[in-house]
Amino acid sequence: MATIKVTQTGSPIRRTADQRATLVGLGLNKMHRTRELEDSPEVRGMIRKVQHMVKVEG
Repeated sequence: MATIKVTQTGSPIRRTADQRATLVGLGLNKMHRTRELEDSPEVRGMIRKVQHMVKVEG
């Protein structure tokens, strides 16, 4: 299955609780942490919710 690399670039401080929970769900609860996740519709939806705080590569 294809994978995508997601890096947290924004701080969760002063963000809503659901956005913080989404970052934790993606495994990104600290700045500049990178995770390689499978490219699925569920993961894409989570990324879309916090797109202002993450950088996506390939």
